[in-house]
Amino acid sequence: MDSRYSLVKSFKYAIEGVVFSVKHNGNFRIYIGVAILVILASILFDVNPFEMGILGVMILLVFICEMINTAIEEMVNLITTEHRQQAKIAKDVGAGMVLITSLGSVVVGFLIFFPYVLKLF
Repeated sequence: MDSRYSLVKSFKYAIEGVVFSVKHNGNFRIYIGVAILVILASILFDVNPFEMGILGVMILLVFICEMINTAIEEMVNLITTEHRQQAKIAKDVGAGMVLITSLGSVVVGFLIFFPYVLKLF
């Protein structure tokens, strides 16, 4: 009974983390909107299942990186309120991780959607 209770608590805390990200992170909400548009476009263009899987993985990577970045920023804010170079580096590297992942997702999206868009012309 105790391990089941711990599992339920773990899921509860994980859901609270997702809810926090949605409520308190404007970029996360933007990424959700973009993800919805990508999913709708993939349905509209009848993207094949393999490509849909790649798009899904890229969407998840962006979400995960943004949540890791949020966790880094919150921890840095907890540790210090002073302007310190190490804190800046930690936050900048986290933001860079999200930027690189987002740009990679745009490239992957372009490579997948470009042939479908070409077919329209």
